[in-house]
Amino acid sequence: MPPKVQQKSKEQKMAAAMAGGKGKKKKWSKGKNRDKVDNKVLFNKETYEKMYAEVPKMKLITVAAMVEKLKINAGLARKAILVLQEEGLIKPIVVSAEMKIYTRATGEAEE
Repeated sequence: MPPKVQQKSKEQKMAAAMAGGKGKKKKWSKGKNRDKVDNKVLFNKETYEKMYAEVPKMKLITVAAMVEKLKINAGLARKAILVLQEEGLIKPIVVSAEMKIYTRATGEAEE
């Protein structure tokens, strides 16, 4: 049998309980924060000219591609696509309610 351990008195137990504590309180993480994008909601002259220069040369033109490239709002990108289509600079490939896909207008005749 192991030797008997000396029991602590009530006062000693109370002092040990008061002194100990759990240490530092757990800090909750803030979660994963996404970077807030600051896309333009109106065209300025510089962005407007960039849109006319770059977008008709892109092979795949979607709202998301324009948002990424020009840093504009999706609503503004949709309107810009309609304007470019009316002017004949781009032509539709797939136009559905979910996704509108366009490509550059080439010199070949429409079927």
